[in-house]
Amino acid sequence: MKKLLTILFCALTLSMYAQTNAQIGKDPAGVQVVKTKHSITIAGKVINYTATTGYMHMKADTGKVLAKIFFTYYAKDDEDGAKRPVTFTFNGGPGSASLWLHMGGVGPKRVVLKDDGTATAAPYSYVPNEFSWLDKTDLVFIDPVSTGYSRAVGESASKYHGYVEDINSVGDFVRNFLSRYDRWASPKFLAGESYGTTRAAGLSKFLQDEHRIYINGVILISAVLNFGTNDYNIGNDLPRALYIPSYTAAAWYHKKLAPALQARPIADVLKESEQWAIGPYATALIKGGWMSDAEKTAIAEKMAYYTGLSKELCLQANLRLDENRFYKALRRADGLSIGRLDARFTGRNLDDAGEYVDFDPSFTNIDGPFTATINDYLSKELKFTEEKGYNVFGEVYPWSYKNVQNKYLNVAESLRDAMAKNPNLKVYLGCGYYDFATPYFTAVYDIEHMFLRPEQRSRVDIKYYESGHMYYIHKPSLIQFKKDIDSFFDSSK
Repeated sequence: MKKLLTILFCALTLSMYAQTNAQIGKDPAGVQVVKTKHSITIAGKVINYTATTGYMHMKADTGKVLAKIFFTYYAKDDEDGAKRPVTFTFNGGPGSASLWLHMGGVGPKRVVLKDDGTATAAPYSYVPNEFSWLDKTDLVFIDPVSTGYSRAVGESASKYHGYVEDINSVGDFVRNFLSRYDRWASPKFLAGESYGTTRAAGLSKFLQDEHRIYINGVILISAVLNFGTNDYNIGNDLPRALYIPSYTAAAWYHKKLAPALQARPIADVLKESEQWAIGPYATALIKGGWMSDAEKTAIAEKMAYYTGLSKELCLQANLRLDENRFYKALRRADGLSIGRLDARFTGRNLDDAGEYVDFDPSFTNIDGPFTATINDYLSKELKFTEEKGYNVFGEVYPWSYKNVQNKYLNVAESLRDAMAKNPNLKVYLGCGYYDFATPYFTAVYDIEHMFLRPEQRSRVDIKYYESGHMYYIHKPSLIQFKKDIDSFFDSSK
């Protein structure tokens, strides 16, 4: 009976993978993986590569499996692994799977969108990504526990849901991967988006201090490094000042600024807005009730000038306008709200009178296309199937910040520490002007408050894009992104 069952299983397996180039095998630790062969043309050159999909089993010292972390590994064929860079890539949330970077701008396939980033009509499709990083580096896309297909095994998943817990588990994944796939001698990079930049900055220090793994480069895409500059709470006025340039950018895009500002290039206008925000406006926020009525009126007038809002609204908000109100207020007269992830996008709500939006039109624009294509791609081309669903967003809340109780998490200091200990570590920071999830000026502020010495600061490369949080969905920005990343890898050799 046992022999018969074995024969039936083998026959079923062969039928599933017949007439494909998939190979079911095991990694050096004996865990089953699926390998497929592919090719892609980038910059006129054909890249032959192998895709490996499967799980990394995270084990206790006793050998008991505690979690299964799903990953997709792309390696160029016939290349010396000791010389070929490898980049560990993940998204943020926390709680997001890696599909955004995977299918957006980094992996060998990308979702089909219009050139401005607007989704096509369903059903959605993907095409070869001629802007993939595969000509410069091998790629490992990681889905942390509770995202994608990754799951905790036999214990509470909450043990992985926190800053420290996440750094430990992803750090252990990186260490184990280097051993199992013989990549210890390779140049190593970390690439994260959104909270993934928090993870990447934290890992840059953790990997050095705990595992003696020194990283060649950290790629920060739409960064949040210091939550004190990003999270507005009553009593913490700093984000109010740092958000002003983002208000200016959105108002400029939607043509709500004064003609004198609308007539100028956006980068030029933002420099002026930045100087006002960290100068007179920041001073006004600090003064609070010590300001005279005349001073308040003067600041409100200037605030209206740089945000496209009314002076009256600025005064009513005590000169502290919550970004959630801004999404509704900027184009209220037009019956539209603007996006959080990307302020270029607009939506219509139930009514035009409310203070807050019903949904984020920039998220709904990408939600369907990316979800459909990652599921289609993994099963159809990478030949990986799993009965459990692919969690685009996992149930990871409440996310633990117990390591920073009564203060804001600030991983900019972790990155500074890593750069101090590793004088060859380079950093790329990419910022979308129309991003309200991680506003560009907050990230730049964080970098400039790491107090890097001149030789350290020269190793940080900051780039700007006329797009939003996922700036690679905008094709002109994707093209520039690829050029900037190519230069970053070339300079990190």
